Amino acid sequence: MSSPAERYAAARRRAAQASAFPALDEFARDLGFDLDDFQREACESLERGSGVLVCAPTGAGKTVVGEFAVHLALRGRPGKPAAAEGDEGPATRRKCFYTTPIKALSNQKYHDLVDRYGAEQVGLLTGDNAINGDAPVVVMTTEVLRNMLYAGSATLEGLAYVVMDEVHYLADRFRGGVWEEVIIHLPASVTLVSLSATVSNAEEFADWLVTVRGETAVVVSEHRPVPLWQHMLVGKRMFDLFHDADAARKHDVHPELLRYTRDTMRRLELGEGRSAGPGGGRRGPRWRGPMRPDIVDRLDREGLLPAILFIFSRAGCDAAVQQCLAAGLRLTSPEERAEIRRVVESRVTAIPGEDLSVLGYWEWLDGLERGLAAHHAGMLPAFKEVVEELFVRGLVKAVFATETLALGINMPARCVVLERLVKFNGEAHVDLTPGEYTQLTGRAGRRGIDVEGHAVVVWAPETDPRHVAGLASTRTYPLRSSFRPSYNMAVNLVGTVGAEPARALLESSFAQFQADRSVVGLARQVQRNTETMEAYGAEAACHHGDFDEYFALRVAIADRERAIARQGQTQRKAAAVASLERLRVGDVIRVPSGRRAGLAVVLDPATGGFGEPRPLVLTQDRWAGRVSPGDFTTPAEVLTRIRVPKHFNHRSPAARRDLAAAVSGTGLDRHGGRRGGRSRQAAGEDHRLTQLRAELRRHPCHACPDREEHARWAERRRRLERDTEELRQRVAGRTGSLARTFDRIVALLTARGYLTADGEVTDAGRMLGRIWTEADLLVAECLRRGVWDGLSPAELAAAVSVVVFEARRDVDERASLPRGAVADAVDETLKLWSDIEADEAARGLAVTREPDFGFAWPIYRWARGEALAKVLASGHQIDGEMPAGDFVRWARQVVDLLGQLADSGGASAELRSTARQAIGAVNRGVLAYHAAA
Repeated sequence: MSSPAERYAAARRRAAQASAFPALDEFARDLGFDLDDFQREACESLERGSGVLVCAPTGAGKTVVGEFAVHLALRGRPGKPAAAEGDEGPATRRKCFYTTPIKALSNQKYHDLVDRYGAEQVGLLTGDNAINGDAPVVVMTTEVLRNMLYAGSATLEGLAYVVMDEVHYLADRFRGGVWEEVIIHLPASVTLVSLSATVSNAEEFADWLVTVRGETAVVVSEHRPVPLWQHMLVGKRMFDLFHDADAARKHDVHPELLRYTRDTMRRLELGEGRSAGPGGGRRGPRWRGPMRPDIVDRLDREGLLPAILFIFSRAGCDAAVQQCLAAGLRLTSPEERAEIRRVVESRVTAIPGEDLSVLGYWEWLDGLERGLAAHHAGMLPAFKEVVEELFVRGLVKAVFATETLALGINMPARCVVLERLVKFNGEAHVDLTPGEYTQLTGRAGRRGIDVEGHAVVVWAPETDPRHVAGLASTRTYPLRSSFRPSYNMAVNLVGTVGAEPARALLESSFAQFQADRSVVGLARQVQRNTETMEAYGAEAACHHGDFDEYFALRVAIADRERAIARQGQTQRKAAAVASLERLRVGDVIRVPSGRRAGLAVVLDPATGGFGEPRPLVLTQDRWAGRVSPGDFTTPAEVLTRIRVPKHFNHRSPAARRDLAAAVSGTGLDRHGGRRGGRSRQAAGEDHRLTQLRAELRRHPCHACPDREEHARWAERRRRLERDTEELRQRVAGRTGSLARTFDRIVALLTARGYLTADGEVTDAGRMLGRIWTEADLLVAECLRRGVWDGLSPAELAAAVSVVVFEARRDVDERASLPRGAVADAVDETLKLWSDIEADEAARGLAVTREPDFGFAWPIYRWARGEALAKVLASGHQIDGEMPAGDFVRWARQVVDLLGQLADSGGASAELRSTARQAIGAVNRGVLAYHAAA
């Protein structure tokens, strides 16, 4: 217990703080807990009038600083008392906008602030909701604020503070640029509060904020309020990853864990070795990790629930719940089950009964009542929201989630389990980065509830504990800008400030700031490379003659040989393409190589489409799919013809079996005779190559006994020259790179009539400036050309879906379209896209994404009033029907674009009316629930 003198000194300190920072003292009194040092430091900076960047781990309480900005705005002008009741005038009325990256976070923060300040003081603006938008405190998504800034909205009047929660989202490659646009365009009078996860280049980001926003205090905290313990689960044994905190700082893995995993690996290898020997028909022991129900049961017995178990696959999350149900796991009491059912039934009343069965409602409810649930983007949003609410309330004990939950709303747990350290990023399976690991495990440990949090990695033979230790100890990751100018941004900037000031604004972006800083390092590397090349040149010098000249001949010979080889490949590919274009239904051909090698019959020649011919074939092994010219090393030759039934269904196993038997019945050899030799010009027959070789032999350096040693040094110098030239180009490319891209965009927009030659925005440009979508220019062109005029509401929804939808994975064949008006409109859209793409490529700009037909049928059927089961089954998916969550998400994006068309000055009155009818047709059933929520 402290002495009276110490208590008196502490009271004096508190009194001094209260007099220096009266607003903070007032704010802290209502919190119910003491502020951490970093929170106090950031709030004091705010009260002094400085902007602030706060970087702290997940769950550390960064949002308290944002809430203090709200308090300051509601309190009145700095240095003035809050207005007396009934005496609030425009002079003291100040506003605070609280921005978040996702709607779920906006909704949650809105409810938090309403609970504290009352509904009349707080508003909400997202793509779906507009509640009390003129309130002094408005929570919104970042895109809403960006759109306000470009439109010069009257709502901005009196804006004093902007809180940017999760500002590290500016690294997001799809949406990150919006954060930079807002930071650059906010009026200088606005104080910016930036809240970020711990990033390793916080000082660099703060330096940029100072250049564009003025004084900005940087407050970085590495301290987690709830300590996190790291573990590894090896089979049935749980180990600490580190012996103690000191070992964690040094990345020293617990010796017992290392010993046990090494012994386990040795046993596995020995078992496999025995089975591989002569007569070893029996397979050796294969590693089987702990079953998911066993992991949950283990966590329950050790008091580590509630837990989030991260599985980087939607299907894996759903399967995990089913496995736990099959194992008979039950984590809830009868009272909890009754409360769960009451919450669920109150939330799904708006969803039609026939849709619930399609959505797997009863299986989902069974899992919830046992305390188990999945959470991923493929789920219906209404179901996800219920899972989130029940988990936060402690009714659901174990959630199997994809990594999207780590970026979502506040769902802390006592324990986090990582099943694997590899995830699919949309293109390939990649290792988790330290930043992703930190973000996922940051969910463990609930402030004010848990004394400590726990992160468990499930061991597998490919998991090295030392690698996990590196991930766990590397707390931070660098923030990299993803900002790039778009067509919409260009017309808005030119319309707001003019062409030249717009270039200057782009030059002030964080992207250009980082690029300019990196140039310094690149220039140093160029200098070092130049010095090294001089040393290599000295080693390559030959007393017989000019070795540079001799080496240039060797390089010319190698280049010529490669050119001849490429020429042969080009000719072979052209011949293959031509032969595939001639195929007809019923032709039997031989696929010469690859996994599908052998005889095949043509089911659909696929001619007259876009790009290379990709005929649909059935092989004698019963595989049906499309082949490409890349599968043919020689031209496809028609060996014979067989009859293909008129309405042949290649998805029917029985139909495939019968036709494959007919292919085998032709008696043709599966592989055919191997052709000897290639029909290409022999390298020695090339006149230029013969000439170069003769010159090489005549050169004096050819006789040097150290010729190959000299050549090795010359080759090193040549590679370094090439690398150095690339570095020089990067230096030139990064200096003013954004302004150059902006100039190209302006030139393209001028050529297409969106800007005048004098830099004025035309009517078409003003219309483009109000289109907020990735394919903004394509949408504007479709409006100008009347592509969507004359369509019915359902047809319009299908036609516009092709510019917003993007399949999660590449599908070999293009999806079909509703015939008639939709197909005609999409065909016109494709022609416009092709024209834009050619224009972009000619100017060296990033190409607009090709329209994707995959959502046209589902949204068409939905807008026509068809049942959800039929709609989901019509999705063009690789692995069955479209998940309900994906359907709702893409349908919302279609509704968002339809809303823009309904308000567009560039659309005809008829199209605007049709767009409003289409919105009404789409907003029903599962979509109406969301609109109401």
